[in-house]
Amino acid sequence: MALLQVKCISKLPRNDTYEGITHLGGDGWKWTRSQVIASIEAGTHGFYTLVRGNHATVGVVNGPNGKYVRTYADGKWNDNLLALYECV
Repeated sequence: MALLQVKCISKLPRNDTYEGITHLGGDGWKWTRSQVIASIEAGTHGFYTLVRGNHATVGVVNGPNGKYVRTYADGKWNDNLLALYECV
């Protein structure tokens, strides 16, 4: 399984929640949320963030409006994805 570091996100305007994330990106790649979810579930790629020295794994969450991605570290879900820069 290849590991990719997520360095930026794109989200819907005026939606600062995890469900508002539309794309995730890193060095030389930018995928839709659906592509990231499918890759995690298929086991072909793993994704992680590194924010202020804190490593967190990106996981799939089943929400009331469908699946979305969120980071998990030290036994709890956290805000690392929302702390990333907006993808250009």
